[in-house]
Amino acid sequence: MADIERLTITLSADMAVLIKDAVEEGGYVSSSEVIREALRDWKMKRELQQQKFSALKAEIAQGMADAAKGRTAAFSKKRIAERGRNLSAHRSSV
Repeated sequence: MADIERLTITLSADMAVLIKDAVEEGGYVSSSEVIREALRDWKMKRELQQQKFSALKAEIAQGMADAAKGRTAAFSKKRIAERGRNLSAHRSSV
Protein backbone atom coordinates (compact mmCIF):
# COMPACT_ATOMS: atom_id res chain seq x y z
CA MET A 1 0.00 0.00 0.00
CA ALA A 2 1.14 3.56 -0.63
CA ASP A 3 2.45 5.78 2.14
CA ILE A 4 -0.17 6.19 4.83
CA GLU A 5 -0.82 9.31 6.85
CA ARG A 6 -3.10 9.28 9.87
CA LEU A 7 -5.55 12.17 10.07
CA THR A 8 -8.04 13.14 12.71
CA ILE A 9 -11.34 14.46 11.38
CA THR A 10 -14.44 15.87 12.99
CA LEU A 11 -17.85 14.88 11.65
CA SER A 12 -21.41 15.69 12.54
CA ALA A 13 -23.20 13.00 14.53
CA ASP A 14 -25.38 12.02 11.55
CA MET A 15 -22.34 11.55 9.31
CA ALA A 16 -20.60 9.46 11.96
CA VAL A 17 -23.71 7.25 12.24
CA LEU A 18 -23.74 6.75 8.46
CA ILE A 19 -20.15 5.57 8.54
CA LYS A 20 -20.64 3.29 11.53
CA ASP A 21 -23.80 1.81 9.97
CA ALA A 22 -21.96 1.08 6.72
CA VAL A 23 -19.32 -0.86 8.66
CA GLU A 24 -21.85 -2.67 10.87
CA GLU A 25 -23.87 -3.73 7.81
CA GLY A 26 -20.77 -5.49 6.51
CA GLY A 27 -20.20 -3.37 3.44
CA TYR A 28 -16.87 -2.14 4.76
CA VAL A 29 -14.20 -3.51 7.08
CA SER A 30 -13.50 -0.18 8.77
CA SER A 31 -14.51 3.45 9.01
CA SER A 32 -11.32 4.33 7.16
CA GLU A 33 -12.44 2.22 4.22
CA VAL A 34 -15.74 4.14 4.05
CA ILE A 35 -13.91 7.46 4.11
CA ARG A 36 -11.41 6.34 1.45
CA GLU A 37 -14.23 5.34 -0.90
CA ALA A 38 -16.04 8.62 -0.27
CA LEU A 39 -12.85 10.53 -1.06
CA ARG A 40 -12.30 8.56 -4.27
CA ASP A 41 -15.86 9.42 -5.35
CA TRP A 42 -15.31 13.08 -4.41
CA LYS A 43 -12.04 13.16 -6.38
CA MET A 44 -13.74 11.70 -9.46
CA LYS A 45 -16.59 14.22 -9.16
CA ARG A 46 -14.11 17.11 -8.92
CA GLU A 47 -12.21 15.84 -11.97
CA LEU A 48 -15.45 15.63 -13.99
CA GLN A 49 -16.43 19.14 -12.90
CA GLN A 50 -12.98 20.40 -13.93
CA GLN A 51 -13.33 18.73 -17.34
CA LYS A 52 -16.76 20.31 -17.84
CA PHE A 53 -15.38 23.70 -16.78
CA SER A 54 -12.47 23.38 -19.21
CA ALA A 55 -14.83 22.42 -22.03
CA LEU A 56 -17.06 25.40 -21.24
CA LYS A 57 -14.05 27.75 -21.25
CA ALA A 58 -13.04 26.36 -24.65
CA GLU A 59 -16.56 26.90 -26.01
CA ILE A 60 -16.60 30.47 -24.71
CA ALA A 61 -13.19 31.14 -26.28
CA GLN A 62 -14.43 29.71 -29.60
CA GLY A 63 -17.57 31.86 -29.42
CA MET A 64 -15.53 34.98 -28.70
CA ALA A 65 -13.18 34.18 -31.61
CA ASP A 66 -16.16 33.62 -33.91
CA ALA A 67 -17.73 36.92 -32.83
CA ALA A 68 -14.44 38.77 -33.35
CA LYS A 69 -14.29 37.42 -36.91
CA GLY A 70 -17.90 38.37 -37.58
CA ARG A 71 -19.20 34.80 -37.58
CA THR A 72 -22.47 35.50 -35.83
CA ALA A 73 -26.16 34.72 -36.34
CA ALA A 74 -29.11 37.00 -35.83
CA PHE A 75 -30.64 36.79 -32.36
CA SER A 76 -33.67 34.50 -32.29
CA LYS A 77 -35.44 33.88 -28.99
CA LYS A 78 -37.34 30.99 -30.58
CA ARG A 79 -34.15 29.29 -31.82
CA ILE A 80 -32.46 29.69 -28.44
CA ALA A 81 -35.49 28.29 -26.57
CA GLU A 82 -35.66 25.31 -28.95
CA ARG A 83 -31.96 24.60 -28.47
CA GLY A 84 -32.43 24.75 -24.71
CA ARG A 85 -35.32 22.28 -24.88
CA ASN A 86 -33.25 19.92 -27.03
CA LEU A 87 -30.29 20.08 -24.65
CA SER A 88 -32.56 19.52 -21.65
CA ALA A 89 -34.23 16.54 -23.32
CA HIS A 90 -30.82 15.06 -24.18
CA ARG A 91 -29.59 15.44 -20.59
CA SER A 92 -32.78 13.83 -19.25
CA SER A 93 -32.31 10.78 -21.45
CA VAL A 94 -28.66 10.24 -20.48
